[in-house]
Amino acid sequence: MLEIYHSLADAMSYSFVRYALIVGVLIALCASFLGVTLVLKRFSFIGDGLSHVAFGAMAVAIALNFSNNFLLVLPVTIICAIILLRMGQNSKIKGDAAIAMLSVGTLAIGYLIMNLFSKSSNLSGDVCSTLFGSTKILTLSPTEVWLSVGLSILVIAVFVVFYHKIFAVTFDEDFLVATGVKAKTYNLILAVVIAIVIVLAMNLVGALLISALVIFPALSAMRVFKNFKAVTICSVCIAVVCAVLGILISIPAQTPVGSTIVAVNIVGFIIFTVAALISRRS
Repeated sequence: MLEIYHSLADAMSYSFVRYALIVGVLIALCASFLGVTLVLKRFSFIGDGLSHVAFGAMAVAIALNFSNNFLLVLPVTIICAIILLRMGQNSKIKGDAAIAMLSVGTLAIGYLIMNLFSKSSNLSGDVCSTLFGSTKILTLSPTEVWLSVGLSILVIAVFVVFYHKIFAVTFDEDFLVATGVKAKTYNLILAVVIAIVIVLAMNLVGALLISALVIFPALSAMRVFKNFKAVTICSVCIAVVCAVLGILISIPAQTPVGSTIVAVNIVGFIIFTVAALISRRS
């Protein structure tokens, strides 16, 4: 136990570990804010679909030798989030079908581009790192950290400012429209914010594990609480604790950061589920 403490203490002396904790906490915070809304709207897999879009954009950025992948990945993911919203409103292409089309198509194209144009000598390592996070979160530059901080603050500010509208869109969109409010506008804002969170989360858990970061904290909180505000606050707390624990455990254990965070979230979900069962029986 003492060795683990010393190992963590030594790790915290490095700036890249501190950067990882700062960005990890902020991303978990943003993802958990939106997770409750997405789960309640039964649109949980939008994160999965957009993460594959982000992977495809990342592949193009790598092939074009972009010095900062954010410059291409972020706008492409935002545009696809808007397209996904429009396709979901089309009676001919339902929401789940639209997500499946984007998810499978962009994932395949992204991998194809990386195979055809990547100049890296470790292609499999690059693909694994992008899909599963690997140690990408531990190699963030100061510029990427500040960009993540700025975008995270923007996401949190949007959620706080439009909290009541997001609440209304989540539970009764038809009533919101009946009162004269343009629900499409707030759905659009929600789609853009989700895209930003997805791009940020790729550095933390990778493209394939992003949905877990969005869904698990919300589902864990819903085991115990039923009030929207209480669920949101609890979800945020769970997400932040799991992110910190996942990062700190992965360093001495030398395990992939993203997978470790998801594993901690799964344990948290089990704990909250058991707590809910015990509470009902008592």
